[in-house]
Amino acid sequence: MKKRALISVSDKTGVVEFAKQLAGLGFEIISTGGTKKALADNGVPVIGVSDVTGFPEILDGRVKTLNPLIHGGLLAKFDDPSHVAQMTEHKIDPIQIVCVNLYPFQQTIEKPDVTVDDAIENIDIGGPTMLRSAAKNHQYVAVVVDPADYEKVISDLKEAGEVKFETKRALAAKVFRHTAAYDSIIAGYMTELVGLETPEKLTVTYELKQPLRYGENPHQKAAFYQKPLGSKFSIAYATQLHGKELSYNNIHDADAALQMVREFDAPAAVAVKHMNPCGIGTGSDIFDAFEKAFAADPVSIFGGIIALNREVDKKTAEKLHEIFLEIVIAPSFTEEALAVLTSKKNIRLLTIDFNEQGTKEMTLTSVEGGLLTQDADRHSLDDANITVATDRQPTEEEWEALKFGWKVVKHVKSNAIVVSDKHMTLGIGAGQMNRVGSAKIALEQAGEKAKGAALASDAFFPMDDTVEAAAKAGITAIIQTGGSIKDADSIKKANEYGIAMVLTGVRHFKH
Repeated sequence: MKKRALISVSDKTGVVEFAKQLAGLGFEIISTGGTKKALADNGVPVIGVSDVTGFPEILDGRVKTLNPLIHGGLLAKFDDPSHVAQMTEHKIDPIQIVCVNLYPFQQTIEKPDVTVDDAIENIDIGGPTMLRSAAKNHQYVAVVVDPADYEKVISDLKEAGEVKFETKRALAAKVFRHTAAYDSIIAGYMTELVGLETPEKLTVTYELKQPLRYGENPHQKAAFYQKPLGSKFSIAYATQLHGKELSYNNIHDADAALQMVREFDAPAAVAVKHMNPCGIGTGSDIFDAFEKAFAADPVSIFGGIIALNREVDKKTAEKLHEIFLEIVIAPSFTEEALAVLTSKKNIRLLTIDFNEQGTKEMTLTSVEGGLLTQDADRHSLDDANITVATDRQPTEEEWEALKFGWKVVKHVKSNAIVVSDKHMTLGIGAGQMNRVGSAKIALEQAGEKAKGAALASDAFFPMDDTVEAAAKAGITAIIQTGGSIKDADSIKKANEYGIAMVLTGVRHFKH
């Protein structure tokens, strides 16, 4: 039986050497267009697909391999007498190896100036069709979509005279993953193009970034995948400069820290533990901001994740170096700062492009047997219909503290209460089953600093007990959503104590 390999690739990495080795093993090479030229230019004997089909490439190359003389050679069962007879009758030669990768659709739509016509033209048709044909018939055909697999195919051929069945099945599985991912990206692009927000089928794809040692706990298996066209302002696209491999919990916490620090334009520092902020500060520079974040909770910050929105200098690095931290995230580090921080072997140092913050992604949350989707919560006070419900208006200082607290409270697990001044958190109450419970935690942590401070709540007060607790601690301004049937009780209580209360009409639950 004649040995044939069909090679037609967009990514030509390693393909010339692969083809040379196949030719040396007695394979006749069939190819198309640019691949055929690349092989011929490098001395590989090659036959054009048109020479096999007797039909020219037409429609600007849109139709070239869609032909029975090609797909008959891919889909035939080589040991089935009926198939062999039909191949003989129609002069179809078998194709034992297919090496194809696809038009660069993803790379095309990533270009800032891409047109719809360019995108559509880069939807591959013949490539996926050949891949699927060969992968379906993997008992007989070895199909290669990834240059990383060239070596394994050659190794099998040299060792066994053919590609081993287990190799062919593994390659076929990779093909179906590859074409599914390719179609998923196209489906996403087309769905966005027509403006459909809730399609009847949601197709998403992710690429393995790294296997993880374990998940939330050592008995749970885990891995980290990144979205092919995902936000570059993300842990998935961070550059790790130093330290141990990230863990599952590291990634979760680092993502939370990153979402928090993006709220601030001024120099800001965020410290996170277990998905909640333990201290956030802003300042005249990044050192000042970190000092405030540290002072907010110098106990909980131990073993925390730090996100900074300015370059880390030596002075800030020396302050960071004084405590045990898991991760420091920043736009960049000076050489002097790196020298200080890398003296600790395990601390993870990550850089992220803070210029890529404009991306708005949908959030996906898995539940047993399903998936929840929602827009990311990017709502700010600029979008809110703010009203002052009390007799007293906030002072300018209080307004700044209220705005700061509102930026933070949306990132704290519900029920959430944040006590702050205009530059830093003073107390944080997170995840309690009732709101006054969170308030008591936050107020207790703030202590004497609560006097004259602001209190932010992620949702309305179901009764006036939170206002009562805040007043007794010395809080002078409150920001909350409003909307409770007992709003009047909370407003009345605030007026009794001379507290200014702002209603936003916007809830920030975070589960």
